[in-house]
Amino acid sequence: MRRYGKHTDEDDIRSRPNRKGNRPRTHIRPKHEDAASGLVLTVDRGRLTCLVDDRIVLAMKARELGRKAAVVGDRVAIVGDLSGKKDTLARIVRIEERASVLRRTADDDDPYERVVVANADQLAVVTALADPEPRPRLIDRCLVAAYDGGLEPLLVLTKSDLAPPDKMLELYGDLDIPYVVTSRAELESGEAADRVLEQLDGRITAFVGHSGVGKTTLVNALVPEERRRTTGHVNAVTGRGRHTTTSALALPLSGAGGWVIDTPGVRSFGLAHVDPSRVIHAFPDLESGTEGCPRACSHDEPDCALDAWVAEGHADPARLYSLRRLLAARERTEGD
Repeated sequence: MRRYGKHTDEDDIRSRPNRKGNRPRTHIRPKHEDAASGLVLTVDRGRLTCLVDDRIVLAMKARELGRKAAVVGDRVAIVGDLSGKKDTLARIVRIEERASVLRRTADDDDPYERVVVANADQLAVVTALADPEPRPRLIDRCLVAAYDGGLEPLLVLTKSDLAPPDKMLELYGDLDIPYVVTSRAELESGEAADRVLEQLDGRITAFVGHSGVGKTTLVNALVPEERRRTTGHVNAVTGRGRHTTTSALALPLSGAGGWVIDTPGVRSFGLAHVDPSRVIHAFPDLESGTEGCPRACSHDEPDCALDAWVAEGHADPARLYSLRRLLAARERTEGD
């Protein structure tokens, strides 16, 4: 039995209604070729504060990005209302390729890696010489993460008025890491900020360190117009400070032309995500000697070719010791 006549019209054909009342979904996504470029400054509960030209724009991640998340330092493509006016919200539709990534895991048994900062040129590892006592194992782990992620490390030693820096400088001297030593009096006078600024000129630098070392105090000295809440309190029992920075934040350096990214204080720095074979790239004087190493060499075993490489005078033995100390940091706890 024919339901329709010879000359049917679309209006005559019954269609099944869409129960959700929305448009049919499609796998074809817009290319957003007219999207504006932005820089993610901070992330707070799903809302991303971005710099677009000279405007601060609040945005959210577009659904088409799926689980891919943008972090501080990311270069992104943004569409929608880019006026930056109150109660406006734009959409991040694309995250550009990252030049570097600082990552960490909660601990060494956690397979889930967290991207802390993207596209930074440099990682400033801030540690106090006293109050709280320095934790070399945590410093080592930060250095491994920097080498693995493509960042150049910078060692910033604070509170030199409470303890001399000689021991720490000797411990890291063979790594050829640039360093700055500061005291509390120099922070107050501005002298410390001037010396640190020399290392930050024209670069994007992420600051990392455990709580109470004076990291945010130093950032406030570098960017006084954007002061963040700090603390001078260190727990007398644990010797550790309290977290005062709760989210990463990128701040512009008006004079030097670079950026500083203040990150929350860390109490652990897991390296479950790090491939040990990538750490050797930070030791060019040793890297050539690995050609004779057995497959999947840990560089700390009897058949490692680096021992003969150093014995032949191609590299300083202290450099090999430093490499192996950093690689071993993945297996050690972060206490002293």
